[in-house]
Amino acid sequence: MLSRVANSIYWMSRYLERAENVARFVDVNLNLSLDLPAEFGAQWAPLVNITGDHELFAQRYEHPTRENVMHFLTFDRENPNSILSCVRYARENARSVREIISSEMWEQANRFYLLVKDAAANKSVFENPHNFYSAVKMASHLFDGITEATMSHGEAWHFLQMGELLERADKTSRILDVKYYILLPDTLSVGAAIDNIQWAALLKSASALEMYRKHFKQISPSKVVDFMILNREFPRSVHSCLDRTALSLHAITGSPLDAFSNKAEQRLGRLLSEMNYTQIDEIISRGLHEFLDELQTRLNQVDDTIFETFFALRPLTGAASYNSLQSQQ
Repeated sequence: MLSRVANSIYWMSRYLERAENVARFVDVNLNLSLDLPAEFGAQWAPLVNITGDHELFAQRYEHPTRENVMHFLTFDRENPNSILSCVRYARENARSVREIISSEMWEQANRFYLLVKDAAANKSVFENPHNFYSAVKMASHLFDGITEATMSHGEAWHFLQMGELLERADKTSRILDVKYYILLPDTLSVGAAIDNIQWAALLKSASALEMYRKHFKQISPSKVVDFMILNREFPRSVHSCLDRTALSLHAITGSPLDAFSNKAEQRLGRLLSEMNYTQIDEIISRGLHEFLDELQTRLNQVDDTIFETFFALRPLTGAASYNSLQSQQ
């Protein structure tokens, strides 16, 4: 497979997953604004900090009001991580690999883009934003289901899986960081009804509340963190995402799961090995935010090495260059 094709497939899935998860970030705050008493009001500035776009936001908006933050994260064309921008980039990547993906996948990517584009032109969307963000999440789920059912599970599919799962692991960690930045209660609120409402809102935003209830009856901060990071069965947990990323990575390279043949496999394998032996008490004692911050850095490093291994262009000379070009034709 040509590296540019693999790169387009990888980023198509990353962008669609990112769009879905931005909708989840905003949904955390929208849920809280309904569930919490007025005196605890929702905060909006930290959402921009969590996505890492605070400098761009400060250049474009004067105050982090509800309307400004929601527009910036949802419809701002100058924000490369807004829902509109992500879906547009995903559609462009899908267009470039239409001969690889199924026609049903292309049609759903196109419908997803038109959904968000039409909403951007409709000023009444923010009057009932829950419906729109639910539609974004459902459009992403539909793309995943169509992909699973209509695309051959070969090399291209594994690149798609890697992009989606790495993005999901990163954004699950950032959803947990919402608790640190926005929901972190004072000492009087810990364990109180308000604290439980906040953790329940976080689980809802990750579509995790029902599955969490099947594992644990009561909401407990340490158990929520354990479920979202270390649980191997829940498909949005960090550990589950990384397990499946490793399966796809090794399926592409053909190397055994307990070995590595490139730096991407080495870094991902090392991270997974550490998570295999990490306990929730260690995460809590170290500091949740500190753990998540390092995790996000290491996920970015895995992404960097995937680029270096599979997508980066390398200069070729002489006969080797000619032979390599011939083999790609």
